[in-house]
This record gives sequence, C-alpha cells and structure tokens, in this order.
Amino acid sequence: MSTGIFILAAVLLAAGVFLIATYNKLVQLRQRVQNAWSQVDVQLKRRYDLIPNLVNAVKGYVQHEKDTLERVTQARNMAIKAGNMTEQAQAENMLSGALKSLFAVAEAYPELKANTNFIQLQSELSDTENKISFARQFYNDTVQIFNTKIEIFPNNLFAGMLGFQMVDYFTLQGEAEARQNVKVSF
Repeated sequence: MSTGIFILAAVLLAAGVFLIATYNKLVQLRQRVQNAWSQVDVQLKRRYDLIPNLVNAVKGYVQHEKDTLERVTQARNMAIKAGNMTEQAQAENMLSGALKSLFAVAEAYPELKANTNFIQLQSELSDTENKISFARQFYNDTVQIFNTKIEIFPNNLFAGMLGFQMVDYFTLQGEAEARQNVKVSF
C-alpha cells in the first residue's frame, strides 16, 4: 500500500513541477512579447514625432499639395489614437501610404530635395522606418515562440487554464497595396 502512495505522490509531484515550470516559461515568454511590443511602440512614437517636422519642412515648398499634407497629418493622428494591434496595423498602413505620397510629391521639387533640413528629416525617418521594421520582425518572432509554446503538447492542455492566450502578429493590412508605386499627377 505504501508503494502505491509513494508512486501517486511522485506522479503528483512531477505534475506539479511540470505545471510550475510551464507556467513560469509562459510568463517569461509573455513578458518578452510585451517588451518586444514596447520596442515597436517606441519606434512608432519616434516616427510620429518626426512627421510634423517633415510636413512643416515641405509646406513652404508645396503650397498647392495641401491634400497630401493633410492626409499625412490625418494618418499620423489616427495611428497615435489606435487602440489595439489591429487598429494600429491599419493606421500604420495608411500612414506609410501617405508618407510615400509625400515623398513622391517632394521628388517634383528640386529645391526641396536640396533643403538640408528636409534631407536630414528624410534620413531620420528612413532610419526610423528601418528600426520599425526590425522591431516588428523581433516582435513577430517573439510572438511566434510564445504562440508555439502555448500550442505544443502537453502545454496546450494547461495554457488556457493558466490564463495564457494566443497573441496576434503585427501585420500590416493591405500589404499588396502598400507595395504598389505611388501615382502623383500635377
């Protein structure tokens, strides 16, 4: 009889150790996902801070391109106000398209392209776009690890009970549209 109790106690202990280890690993991964999103958010905020300066630099040269400037400003404001990741991705898609239009307009103004302030802002924005791309990739890689950990057996039996849910990837909606050339007509 004592052997049976010993075996049962060992099995319960092993299950307890497994649950604790699984829980701790999932908490660690969830924290990594949150940290990765925070890094994306930091770069997006940097982008939002650069855009008004860029718009102001362009304003003086392209007075009749008011619609383009307003679209950039509106898209920026929507991105800042985005509540969840889906809204954020949609707003970022709109903002990227608006910025492409702005740079396409700038191509038609040689004196603007030669303006040192505009060149510096364009360079900083380009650098920020690269950092956003890297941070987005890192976030998505971290989400992939977290989601995989939740879905693999036997973790999938306990993850939901322990309060862990799958996390969405940060993808831009309409990426095929975003890859198309911007058409500017005068």
